Amino acid sequence: MEDEVQKFICFNCVGESYLKAEIKRFGKRAQCTYCKKKSKSFSLEDIADKIDQAFNAHYLQEFEDDDFDSIPDGDPVIDAIELAADIPNEAAIDIQAMLEYEKYDKDTAEIGYPSPYDCDSYYTRKDVTDDFWQMEWSDFEKILKEEARYFSQEGIKVLTSVFKDIGALETADNSPLIKMIFPGHELSSLYRARVFQSQEKLKNALAYPDINLGSPPPPFAIAGRMNARGISVFYGSNDPEVALAEVRPPVGSRVVIAKFEVIRPLQLLDLTALDKISIKGSIFDEQYAKRLERAMFLGTLSSRMTKPVMPDDEAIDYLITQAIADFLASETDNHIDGIIFPSVQVPGDSVNVVLFHKASSAEKITLPPGTEIDVSSGNLDEVRWEIKYTVTECLPYPITDQAEKKSTYEFDLFGNQPYSPFREQHRPALKIDLNSIIVHCVKGVKFFTDTYSVERKRIIKTDFSKINDD
Repeated sequence: MEDEVQKFICFNCVGESYLKAEIKRFGKRAQCTYCKKKSKSFSLEDIADKIDQAFNAHYLQEFEDDDFDSIPDGDPVIDAIELAADIPNEAAIDIQAMLEYEKYDKDTAEIGYPSPYDCDSYYTRKDVTDDFWQMEWSDFEKILKEEARYFSQEGIKVLTSVFKDIGALETADNSPLIKMIFPGHELSSLYRARVFQSQEKLKNALAYPDINLGSPPPPFAIAGRMNARGISVFYGSNDPEVALAEVRPPVGSRVVIAKFEVIRPLQLLDLTALDKISIKGSIFDEQYAKRLERAMFLGTLSSRMTKPVMPDDEAIDYLITQAIADFLASETDNHIDGIIFPSVQVPGDSVNVVLFHKASSAEKITLPPGTEIDVSSGNLDEVRWEIKYTVTECLPYPITDQAEKKSTYEFDLFGNQPYSPFREQHRPALKIDLNSIIVHCVKGVKFFTDTYSVERKRIIKTDFSKINDD
C-alpha cells in the first residue's frame, strides 16, 4: 500500500455534513480520485484518520464466531464506513483496506481475533455512557460533605463543566432549558404556602400578606432544598394543592396560601426538561461524544436534585442542591433567576419554582399613613363559633391621592413593629393577589403508599458437622 499513488476525495463526494464542511474549509484543491473533478479535497489518509477517530469514539467491533451460525449485530465494516461518512462504496473499500493494514495487530491475529477493520468484522454504534460524569459528581459530593464546604475550587470546576452553556441546550421539540417567564405566561402565577401554629401570627400574616407570605427576610430564612440558612428565596408552585403538600403541615395547624403574580421577565432553568435534551452533531466532531455523555448525565440530575430526603438527613443531603442553587444564582453567563423542578410530595405534572434572592421580592402594598388593619377570625352565633377570616383596612380621613401613592408599610415577620429591610434591594419580581388568600385548617393527613406484605417462615437448621461425620 505504501507504493500506491496518493488518493484524494473531494467534498462533493462526501455526504456527511460535518465532514463535508471540514473539507470545504480546510481541504486543498486536488483532483478527486472518485469523481475526477478538481475541487477542495482531503487525502484518503486524512479521511481514514477521521473515520478511525469517529469509530473509536462511537462504534464497537463485532465479528463472526465459528462456533455460531448467527450473523453478528451491526453492519459489515465497509458498509459501516460508507454509511457513516456517506461516501462512494469504492472510497469505503479503499479506506477499509488502508485502515486494516495500518491497524493490523499480529498478537490479536495469532489468538484468532480480528484486528480493527478486519474485512470480516462488523461494527455497531456504542451505547452512550455517563460513567465519567457520575464519577466526577460523586467526588464533588464527597468533597462538599467531608472536605471543603465553602471554598472548593474542585467543586466550582465540576459545576462549571456541568452547567457550561446550558442556555444553548434544547429539548427534542426545540424547547430551551432556560425558560423566559413573564406576565401572562402559563407559569406566571405561583402559589406559596406558609404554616402557622398560633392565632396571633396567623392574623399578622393576613394583615400584612406581602411581607409575611412572601420570601422571608434573611434573618428568618431557614435552610431548604435550594437555599442555605439566611439566604432568602421564594418557593412556590403552579398548583395550590402542591404548595400545601410541600410545607407538610402538622394536624391542627393553619396553612395560608396566596397567589403571587410574576410582574417582570424572569429566566428559569427547567429541571423537568433535562431528561429530554437532544444533542445534534456529527460523529466526526471530536467533542460530540463528550456532549452526548454530558447530556446523559444532565438527564439524571433532575432526579438527583429532587429525590426525597428524610428530615434527619436534610442538613447533609441538602448541601449539594444548595451549592448548585448558589452557583446558578451567581453564574453570570446565562443569568438564571430561579429553577423549575418537579414536586417531591405530589408526583404528576405540577411543578415547583424557586426564585433566587435577586428575584424573590414582592411589591409592597401601599396604604395611607395612619391606616389601621383589623383581622377577625370569625364570630359567635347563637349555637357555635363560625370561622370566617376578615381583614379590614381602616383608612384615615381625609385621604389624598398623593399621600396614598407615597406611603407604604414595612413590618417584621412576627410582629407589628416597623421592619428595617436587611436584604439588598432588588426590583420586585412578584405581586401578591390579595383576593386569592385562603386559610386551610389542617384536620388530617392522607398518605398514598405502595403496600407490601411481610412473609414470615420458620426452618430447622441443618447440622453439617454430623453429616460430615457420617
